[in-house]
Amino acid sequence: MEPLQIALILALIISVIIHEMAHGYAANYLGDPTARLQGRLSPNPIVHIDPMMSVILPAILILSGSSFVFGAAKPVPYNPYNFRNQKWGEAFVAFAGPLSNICLAIIFAGLIRFSDVLNLSETFVYLAFQIVALNIFLAVFNLVPLPPLDGSKIFPKFLPFSLQMKYERFREFMEQNVALAFGLVIVVFILFLGGPLSDLTRTISFWLVS
Repeated sequence: MEPLQIALILALIISVIIHEMAHGYAANYLGDPTARLQGRLSPNPIVHIDPMMSVILPAILILSGSSFVFGAAKPVPYNPYNFRNQKWGEAFVAFAGPLSNICLAIIFAGLIRFSDVLNLSETFVYLAFQIVALNIFLAVFNLVPLPPLDGSKIFPKFLPFSLQMKYERFREFMEQNVALAFGLVIVVFILFLGGPLSDLTRTISFWLVS
């Protein structure tokens, strides 16, 4: 495995850990200590890493030359009934994850923009752009309104009450059947969303660094 590939896997692991920590900090801010009490606000990767989703899957995608790289950490637990804001609390916690990835993308895009001033090497600039694209992809992918992705907790808040209740029942069913939920996400991504999300990722990434 090439050093850049190893660096990209490490960048992905760090990105998904920060994503999950952001969920935990947002939940704790809103009054739910579940993640904090379970030690999930720690930057220690051991408490966040899922061997399959955090290491094996992204390694396979990178080594196979896939046009996209994806991974995930163990989801941060939370109890929405503890939130001070019952209407928007869960949506706020859900959005905190993608927002953390957007912030990481902006930081590394800034480094690229000032690479000449900072005298950064071409190798670092290349890796930085991959990190920008990786984090933008993680953000837009997780905002897709399909359970168990973060978007499924944000999208229903903007629906009329009757549709919101139907969607919540659908989300609850899918979250109780995790294999089915991830299977649906994979099928929808392969058949419909892979190309558009990749194009959107490239567009946003180039816009950030240009």
